[in-house]
This record gives sequence, structure tokens and C-alpha cells, in this order.
Amino acid sequence: MFEPLDPAIVLGAYSVGVFPMADSRDARSVYWVEPRRRAILPLDGFHLSRSLRKVVVADRFRVTADRAFGQVLRLCAESANDRPETWINRSIEHAFIRLHEMGHAHSVECWSSDELVGGLYGLAIGRAFFGESMVSRATNASKVAIAALVARLRAGGYTLLDCQFMTQHLATLGAVEISRADYMALLATALGGSDESSASAAARDGDFGALDRLADAAGDGAAAGVVPGKLIAQLLVQTS
Repeated sequence: MFEPLDPAIVLGAYSVGVFPMADSRDARSVYWVEPRRRAILPLDGFHLSRSLRKVVVADRFRVTADRAFGQVLRLCAESANDRPETWINRSIEHAFIRLHEMGHAHSVECWSSDELVGGLYGLAIGRAFFGESMVSRATNASKVAIAALVARLRAGGYTLLDCQFMTQHLATLGAVEISRADYMALLATALGGSDESSASAAARDGDFGALDRLADAAGDGAAAGVVPGKLIAQLLVQTS
């Protein structure tokens, strides 16, 4: 058995710079983390290498969003990015599935034919996106997923992509590490003021589905719900 994790508490924690982790997949409870140094990926600073651009533009993977949230989460929990243990226990898994049902948690998927070969998931609040975990079962799948996420966040008006902890993999894509004070300032801007009306708050929220509408409008022979690599690359090289 596991201890239930209230989705409302999770939302509140992220809003003040704290997030849950567990000691293992089978851990009954979670602990709360507030790093002194925080990794973020500036949305205008994504490093799209020539080799990655070729993979993206060639549509080596079919890229979708929110088509297989539970599958992506479970793959992340199973593989834990090649770590021997995962920090995603049943409490976190169930809370994020509920958050997805509520419209707060999202996934990006990479498919080869009908096989899910990579992706990532995270939490969206205001204009902030908190990346939780990613998984790759094929070469470059997780890199394409991150590229697609950054393009999606840029299209949707987000201002902050929180990566939590720095890794060499993230550094090659343009992630940087900042102090907690600097992170909290960026978070406050992304979440807006607490004295706004509900209408104003809705207007400042990021639009996770904006990229899908751009893809539909562009046509380009892509199936509904699939984002063409050319569009992803175009958004990544646009200047603000």
C-alpha cells in the first residue's frame, strides 16, 4: 500500500518551489525537495544541434502530446533514466495521473510506428512548466521530446521550463543552473500576481495546446494530433 498524495498539495508545493520525490518505486511515502541550485532550460536558449535538427526535420519519430500520459509516466518510473532506482513511487504516479485528468499535467510522446519509444511528462501552472522525467527507448527520442516540448512552450506563451536538477544531457541542450533566489523570481513572474481576477489569471496561463492548432493550420500532410518536425525546428530557431 502507499500513502495517497493530494493533487492540491502538489500544486501548492510547486507554486512555492518545492516538489515531491520518493526513495524508491515501492516507498510508501514521499519527501519534499527544495534545491539550493535549480536547473532551468531558457526557452530562447535551446541548443538545436545540426544532428538533432536533422532528426527532428526528418520526422524520424511521430511526435504527439497528451496521447499516452500514463504510459509515459510508467516508462519513466520503470527506467528512471538508467538509474538503478526510481524516485517515482505509486503516490506520485497516482497524483500525477489525477493532475493529468484535471488538465494540469501533460506529456510529450515519441512514436516509432505504433510503439512508444520515448517521451517526457511534467506539470503546468500559469506560464511555468515543471519537467518531471523523460525516457528514451530509441536513440535521440528523449532529445526530440525535449525539443518538441520547448517548441510547444514557446508557442503557448510559457516563460519558465524548470528541469529541477542539472544533468550533462540537459546541459548539452542549453540548460543552466541558477540560485534558488533567481529561480523564485522567475517562478513568481511565471505564476503572476495573487491579486488578479480569475479572468486575468486565465489570460496569463500558458496554452499547452497552441502548438497543436498551429500544426493543424499548417497542414503539411501531418495526421491530426501529430506535430511536424519542420514546425518544431521553425519555432526553435525563431528569435523572441
